[in-house]
Amino acid sequence: MLLVLCVDLDDDLGRKTGIPTPVVGVDEVTEGAVALATADPEDSDVNVLFQGVNVYDELASAGETVEVAAVTGVDGSDVKANRAVGQEVDRVLAELSTGEEVSAVVITDGAQDESVLPVIRSRMPIDGMRRVVVRQAQDLESLYYTIKQVLADPETRGTILVPLGVLLLIYPLVVVANLFDVAGAAVLGILSGVVGLYSLFRGLGLEDSVDRTASTVRNVLYTGRVTLVTYVVALALIVIGGVQGFDTIDAVTAARGGQTTVGIDAAAFVHGFVQWLAVAGVTSSLGQITDEYLAGRFRWRYLNAPFYVLSIAVVLYAVSGFFLPAAPGVTALTLSDLAMALAAGTLTAVLSTLAFAVAESQLPSAEPT
Repeated sequence: MLLVLCVDLDDDLGRKTGIPTPVVGVDEVTEGAVALATADPEDSDVNVLFQGVNVYDELASAGETVEVAAVTGVDGSDVKANRAVGQEVDRVLAELSTGEEVSAVVITDGAQDESVLPVIRSRMPIDGMRRVVVRQAQDLESLYYTIKQVLADPETRGTILVPLGVLLLIYPLVVVANLFDVAGAAVLGILSGVVGLYSLFRGLGLEDSVDRTASTVRNVLYTGRVTLVTYVVALALIVIGGVQGFDTIDAVTAARGGQTTVGIDAAAFVHGFVQWLAVAGVTSSLGQITDEYLAGRFRWRYLNAPFYVLSIAVVLYAVSGFFLPAAPGVTALTLSDLAMALAAGTLTAVLSTLAFAVAESQLPSAEPT
């Protein structure tokens, strides 16, 4: 048996005519169509009902066992509307219980009503679907519904509307800038840069990484982790060290009368930079050790980190100083000084490793979580 099913997802038939739904039978559907056309001649669901009657007549004249019915949803939420249609379809099927397998020919007036097709298909097979539109307005409702769905999606809305909004603001902002004697080209360049960065950001899919980073920063702030402070301090020390490294290059260049090589410049930069790098490393490692202790995950071996940083810094400082001439900010070392520095660095690392290994074997520490 074929069921011609007219779908009115937003319940125009029930709201505007007061006719109880579902409506089953060709006479009843025809009366409903006339009542809806009388109440609102411009409603597109009038066409759906009359189209359902027309399809019913075609199939009946071809000898098919056919029935026609109109089901409605509710005005508002698509989810609630789909559920309401499903319930009315169940009532129609119960009323048609003839022992035959029922399949449907669905009549709708646009893409929005077609969102209910999975609900109908879960209850019976769908042999066909016909969309009824006014010829003068072909595809307008589908276009409207598609645009509405796109703008309702937060991700798509942000991807499309944000760059479009910035582009539309370029001209008025340039005009305003010119009124205040600000170079319009500068404003245009800034806005173009913003659009370009946003496009790269979205194109490379960096939003997930930024969200994870923001979540990590929030967790660090809320849990009171010391590393947040120590990492900021370490970053500042590294920046200062970089500046000090370039100043050392200038001092060595002046001491050599402007004649330097790449190797000498590299040694000068390391000599001025490594001290600040060592302090940054010690600071960040102490912050990490503090957090591990507060979290109950402390191990004595963790205390090796600051000593390793100091050992490496002593070695780099001594080796770079050995190749540099005496100059402001430079500690020029002799071969014996270099040997002592290398020995001191090595012994510091070895002794710290042995000391904390013994401490870990003799003293209790927290179990890892």
